[in-house]
Amino acid sequence: MRRITLVFIGLFFYSLPLHAMPEDEALKKMIGHMLIVGFEEEKLVATSPIVEAIERYELGGVILFDRFYTDKSRVKNIRSSEQLKALTHTLKASAKTPLLICVDQEGGKVARLKPSYGFVQTPSALKVASESLEKAKETYDALALMLREHGINCNFAPDVDLSLNPKNSVIVGLERSYGTEPHRVVSYAGVMLESFVEHNITGVLKHFPGHGSSFEDSHLGFVDVTQTWSEVELDPYRMLIAQEKASMIMSAHVFNAKLDKNYPATLSYATNTLLLRQTLGFKGVLVSDDMHMQAIANDYSLKDAITLAINSGVDMLLFGNQLSYTSTHEIIETIATQVKSGAISLQRIREANTRIEHLRH
Repeated sequence: MRRITLVFIGLFFYSLPLHAMPEDEALKKMIGHMLIVGFEEEKLVATSPIVEAIERYELGGVILFDRFYTDKSRVKNIRSSEQLKALTHTLKASAKTPLLICVDQEGGKVARLKPSYGFVQTPSALKVASESLEKAKETYDALALMLREHGINCNFAPDVDLSLNPKNSVIVGLERSYGTEPHRVVSYAGVMLESFVEHNITGVLKHFPGHGSSFEDSHLGFVDVTQTWSEVELDPYRMLIAQEKASMIMSAHVFNAKLDKNYPATLSYATNTLLLRQTLGFKGVLVSDDMHMQAIANDYSLKDAITLAINSGVDMLLFGNQLSYTSTHEIIETIATQVKSGAISLQRIREANTRIEHLRH
């Protein structure tokens, strides 16, 4: 019954004339579908802010973290296996529309579900790529099963950045890359994606159009890859899109004057629409990296950042509420105001909703 209702609502939205503005509540739910947000609790009740936001705005997704970024001694969302199962159960029960429950579980040092909390350990991408594809399949089957059993249906992985800069700390230094050669990266990333598909988990390729040649970390500030980036960094995306394995891609906050002389990738129409959509043929959902990262937050207001991102072709905005905090209400009100003023086209909101609805079904 729920699915029939969703389809009916979707048809109502998309059958409106392009110039017709939906009622305020309907518009805000369409915007809500475009958000993935973080929250602080490890246990939820009916009055928890994230539960109220999911129910009011029909959020597209949430992202889970094990610890607070500024205080690693404090548990945020993930303490143990049983606790996580209870948390995701409550999240799903609160949602009237399919909810993406997301996590960064690449393996190695990038893992929110850690062995110390009782979860299965996944090796880093570098370690996985040192072994056979058959072994990789075993590893990623175990990962996918663990995620599914704990109610997580979206993993921000695999990382398909090429390890082109040995001095890169955020990708190469953390062993997040499968290597320097695109075909090898695609082979191992493809194995992970196959395991995810078999367990009904959405995988997310990152960080488009390439972060592996950078010297800086976009968590901390402006990252310019103009002099280090090369077109070979597009090859993993080109191949995985052609193989129809790319249903969701995450943008990078890197600035690359070779692609856009004015904006970092997350805010760049030239990068996200002209290159990713039109040249590479990507038809899935494009999600931003965390909009609170300093590479964006240091230089753009909330209004400007979200307006540029959505207009560039980003379908879902990620606000992890780790590096900073912005209420879901403020984000939605800001976007709604921009839509009503014409700064963001209603067609862009509809387009994003169509892609998101297809992904979540």
